[in-house]
Amino acid sequence: MNNRAENAPLKVLCTNGLKSVFLETGEQLSSKTGVYFSAEYGSTKKFTDRVAEGDSPDVVILTDEAIDTLIGHGKLSQGRTDLAKSFIGVAVRKGTPKPDIHSVPAFIATLRAARAISRSKMGASGLHIQAVLKKLGIADELAPKIKIYDGTAAQACADGEVDIAIQQISELMPVAGLEVVGPLPDELQKVTMFSAGIGADTARRAAAEKFIGFIKSGERAGLLRTHGLEPA
Repeated sequence: MNNRAENAPLKVLCTNGLKSVFLETGEQLSSKTGVYFSAEYGSTKKFTDRVAEGDSPDVVILTDEAIDTLIGHGKLSQGRTDLAKSFIGVAVRKGTPKPDIHSVPAFIATLRAARAISRSKMGASGLHIQAVLKKLGIADELAPKIKIYDGTAAQACADGEVDIAIQQISELMPVAGLEVVGPLPDELQKVTMFSAGIGADTARRAAAEKFIGFIKSGERAGLLRTHGLEPA
């Protein structure tokens, strides 16, 4: 391998759920490990489809189910590393009253009272809340006020386009102008495990392992919690 290849940044595809973590700690990661990376952020489904269709990143960070699927298809090497647990929550525009979401009936009443509600299009939280509304029998009733965004559901709430945003708490917290009300009621919650996998065709396995190990380290527990996540 030539020096240019050895020194090239790792190609990383990462769920939006951990975007804020890497934006904060990227420089520290590189300075402490000597590993530089170029990350693209998006939904789990988007990147699962891309890798399945032939994209060859060095590191992929998605839901645990997606990582297992890609390992099973031979797109990632064996050995999933669980990094962080994520919870779905509700946020409102800063300065507006925080609605009651402490119970399922209260959550339903809050949704019914909202002018408009945002969710992600293909992210784990968006797909889950779609299923939740169907289970509760209110999907058709609320359909006219549900606004679906590709990666900007939280920002839409901060901008006043909707009253409520429902998304991974780790995606709500970094958006200026938002206040997190809290997690979904326990009965409706979906805990998502974000995990890392290494590309089956990477020539940078050692660097990829250092990259993943930095985030997995217990020293990063506080960082993860600051961004609304729990260490795996």
